[in-house]
Amino acid sequence: MTGDDALFERLVLEINQAGLSWLTILKKREGFRAAYSNFSVAAVAGYGEEDRARLLANPSIVRNRLKVDAAIENARRMLALQAEHGSFAAWLDAHHPRNRDEWQKLFKKTFVFTGGEIVHEFLVSTGYLPGAHREDCPVYARALAAGPPWTRGTEKS
Repeated sequence: MTGDDALFERLVLEINQAGLSWLTILKKREGFRAAYSNFSVAAVAGYGEEDRARLLANPSIVRNRLKVDAAIENARRMLALQAEHGSFAAWLDAHHPRNRDEWQKLFKKTFVFTGGEIVHEFLVSTGYLPGAHREDCPVYARALAAGPPWTRGTEKS
């Protein structure tokens, strides 16, 4: 899985992790994948009331109405971004670089259930904001070698 569906997976998992441990989410990851059509943005955007009820009854995922509704609504909003920008990734790139506060305001305006910590963790995990590793940390060197978006200059493209 690559591209927008992979980014959608990250966003859905970050939203569902709110208030829970990452271990809980990671243990349920395959359940999420099956329940949310392998994180297909187009498929989830088309979910209706039957799908919503199915998700809320599914013990292999987090059965929180607000989080389920957020996944469906955010998929719909991602489809709109894809229509306008070609992809969700292109939308992210078009708004890069931004600082944490600017990203949080943009996500709050664009998506639902995207509080500050959710947005921060999503952007760190996808490389749009630098992580928590210091420059002398071996993980920092590996992250830098991968060429994440936050290492791309300060000019807007």
